[in-house]
Amino acid sequence: MTVFQEHRARKRFGQNFLVDDNVIRAISRAVHATAEDALIEIGPGQGALTAALLDDCPSLQVVELDRDLIPLLRDRFSGFADFKIHEGDALNFDFASLSKGRDLRIVGNLPYNISTPLIFRLLELETRVRDMHFMLQKEVVERLAASANTKSYGRLSVMAQYHCSVESLFDVEAHSFQPAPKVRSAVVRLQPYPAPPNPAENYVYFSEVVKLAFQQRRKTLRNALKSKLESSPGSTDIDLSRRGESLTVREFVKLSNDLNS
Repeated sequence: MTVFQEHRARKRFGQNFLVDDNVIRAISRAVHATAEDALIEIGPGQGALTAALLDDCPSLQVVELDRDLIPLLRDRFSGFADFKIHEGDALNFDFASLSKGRDLRIVGNLPYNISTPLIFRLLELETRVRDMHFMLQKEVVERLAASANTKSYGRLSVMAQYHCSVESLFDVEAHSFQPAPKVRSAVVRLQPYPAPPNPAENYVYFSEVVKLAFQQRRKTLRNALKSKLESSPGSTDIDLSRRGESLTVREFVKLSNDLNS
């Protein structure tokens, strides 16, 4: 286990610091960074994973919200001239500004309270992101990777899989963190497609259809999408007596394209 100088984890930031060297090495191997990468780490914390990433990519940049950690990170990694720390909230940070013409590679141990909204935001950067490797609550990874007609399948599944291939890599036990969280974690790889394999003709409309379909999971599509159907200029041959959880990503795109045609 990696040991760090004292810094009390803050509950309001959802901090659980990774201390298991085996897990750190496993994540580093999965990322497989190079010196030429535009590599960004979200929430480096005390720098456990940061150290491993810097060995492969000395120009690593990190985004950290906890200002008390920034002096610790600067001191620990002062020997890396190209290492940059950006103080800020990842939910509002301009990641595109860091690309400098290169596709971003994004890594992070994400707190549960920001993971879903942050992933939705990062999906909007798909044309400038090569891949994302995240440590998340295992439940969130299961939702990202879920297939239709499963309990975990929902809006996050559809939107993530519209943009990316999703691969659940490995689970991480609670004792790998300090303090230990009350839940299990997992590492996921998201690789944005160069272009969606099933493109929506109107992306905003598509995202609204998906959101409505899962707002009340027990409703049929006919009831869940009532407002869309009443104003729709088109029709569809998808059975509207089905529930949203039964539609694949391709079917959601078809439904959206049909209704908005």
